[in-house]
Amino acid sequence: MEPITQANQAKSIRVPLFPLPNVVLFPGAVLPLHIFEERYKTMTADALAGKSLVAMALLRPGWEKDYYGKPAIEPVVCIGRIASSERLDDGRYNFLLHGESRARITGEEESTPYRIAQLQTLDDLPAPESDLAEKRRRFQQMFDSEPIASLPSIALLKKIIDSPMPTGMVADLIAHYALSQIPLKQSLLAETDVLRRVCRVISALDAAMSVMELASRGASQRGNYN
Repeated sequence: MEPITQANQAKSIRVPLFPLPNVVLFPGAVLPLHIFEERYKTMTADALAGKSLVAMALLRPGWEKDYYGKPAIEPVVCIGRIASSERLDDGRYNFLLHGESRARITGEEESTPYRIAQLQTLDDLPAPESDLAEKRRRFQQMFDSEPIASLPSIALLKKIIDSPMPTGMVADLIAHYALSQIPLKQSLLAETDVLRRVCRVISALDAAMSVMELASRGASQRGNYN
């Protein structure tokens, strides 16, 4: 089965939607999910019986008022493929969702019990790796320095940065595993200009490093008074 990748020509595709309030999936990343709601157990079973595709969507603020209905979601989603799954005795599922492609919602079907969307896959505006070489070196420098070196996922991210993987995908994986601000992550998911996205991830890391350094200094100063 051909994976949906950002190198594929943009196309329309019908995919179940899985909206969550604080989760943004990026292409290339792997997201562990535990499925316990009845409607999403049905969604998972249907996905596994088909192409194993699920589109992760971010719920917009105010979703609590209509969670079991059709709350508003961000228009750009990430299509993922279920890489492995486990069905528990009570019908719940655990599965790993591997992000494959950005996509924009162009419409929704009247469906029950879960939402199904028509999606248009989004192609990146690419940048030559020669134009990104300096940015790649900046990633390497940042992940060799404190306090980023203390991140739980540092070993994985350093391996990714040092790999032959395209810098645009490296930036996606850093955004997924190292950044925590959900609105920022959603805006990066919606950014299809690779150079701009890479620069924005670097800026976000710079800002995070400044906050971490200030927190570290504050903790050190408090220790001096003990």
